[in-house]
Amino acid sequence: MAQPLTVPSMTAGPDFVLRPWELSDLPLVREAAADEYIPLVTTVPTPYSNAAAEAFVRGQWERAATGAGYPFVVARTRDRRPVGSIGLWLRDLPEGRASIGYWLVAGARGRKVAGAALRTVSTWALHDLRIPRVQLLVEPWNTPSVRTAEAAGFRREGLLRGWQQIGGRRRDMLMYAALNDERLGGERAVTDR
Repeated sequence: MAQPLTVPSMTAGPDFVLRPWELSDLPLVREAAADEYIPLVTTVPTPYSNAAAEAFVRGQWERAATGAGYPFVVARTRDRRPVGSIGLWLRDLPEGRASIGYWLVAGARGRKVAGAALRTVSTWALHDLRIPRVQLLVEPWNTPSVRTAEAAGFRREGLLRGWQQIGGRRRDMLMYAALNDERLGGERAVTDR
């Protein structure tokens, strides 16, 4: 079993913070569960119930406790309101790579929130944790996520045909990656604790 991980708090630009999940984040899970796409590509429970949402949050804690990865909530700095999630997943760390996944609730999209979070986590992973390669997958139709990945310094490597089961059918995915010897489009992560 891998070592337990401590999920740090980090600033993601002037307007957002990344922090560990809390039980007070159930309203965020409720909002994400109501989204037509988020539950298809994540473990966010649908239909929503308080018990399922609490189990989801506890599952995020378990991911860190088992060394599977670093799950973060993306929250606004000014009022600490959670608006999304980003995770650094370490399943392939023995091969020198990690994966990042992220989602935002509808009201936070289009405001460069995902880009700030992605730059922060990927810079931290590549330079502070010294992971040689960080990768992410995006559906080809998801233009906002494509722009986010590219703006954060990720390079498109190719199309993975029929790569992932989403919504009951096999879907193509675009592979994006960043390497720790490349300069990303952001500053070094600032860890608060």
